[in-house]
Amino acid sequence: MEFEGLVVKGIGGFYYVETADNIYECKARGIFRKEKISPFVGDKVKITIRDDGENTIDEIFERKNFLLRPPLANIDQLIIVISTCEPSPSTLIIDKLTVLSEDKGIEPIIVFTKSDLKNPDDLIEIYQNTGYKTFSVSSLTGKGVNDIKPFLEGKISAFTGNSGVGKSTLLNAFDSSLSLETGEISNKLGRGRHTTRQVELFKMFGGYIADTPGFSSIDIQNDNYIPKENLAFCFREFKEYLGTCKFSTCSHTTDKGCSILDAVKRGKITNSR
Repeated sequence: MEFEGLVVKGIGGFYYVETADNIYECKARGIFRKEKISPFVGDKVKITIRDDGENTIDEIFERKNFLLRPPLANIDQLIIVISTCEPSPSTLIIDKLTVLSEDKGIEPIIVFTKSDLKNPDDLIEIYQNTGYKTFSVSSLTGKGVNDIKPFLEGKISAFTGNSGVGKSTLLNAFDSSLSLETGEISNKLGRGRHTTRQVELFKMFGGYIADTPGFSSIDIQNDNYIPKENLAFCFREFKEYLGTCKFSTCSHTTDKGCSILDAVKRGKITNSR
């Protein structure tokens, strides 16, 4: 029997495909290995279910986007989780992830956790000014958690961020039945242990949530490479100034007559961006 479904988990060469009525364990057909193609979590696929249990993925439908590492496809939103402290927030990490989102056609949403320990208003102002949805939450008290839920409805949302920022804790705050493993901060390293070992989609709010391994797994230089000439277009607040610099080869870093540098001086673009 043939069905169409969604890959919700992959581990050890086995893929778990959710159809309209069941979840089936499948292996990818040999032709995929020959062509060096692997199914990703989030892929829409066609499968064959056999009486002997040797179920196969026969076709991978076209992806609207994908990340190579962690291997995840057809993402609607990247939820960038950043702690206000322990570990300390980094605008560079946030910007790397928003740039990746923009380049891949994924909507970034920024969530600042541990607001009960430190106020994130200064950071929120930076990213609200760029046009991104931003939230402040405390998974400990529950403050702000419900504000995020409407934006997850009917979407495939991937959660990412540095280890120890509270991704799994936040997901457990959404639905305690998930019981995702959480890790304590290592004082020695200043960051958390990696607690998420595989990508998996969890059904929630009429859509799916993916908990991904820590930030070090999302690489924008190799696996998810962004060409240098694309970079300026990945900053939303730059777009109205692009094409108006004195030189067409402007790198928007030190060049004379750069409209973006002028906008930074005038306070229209934040210096960290």
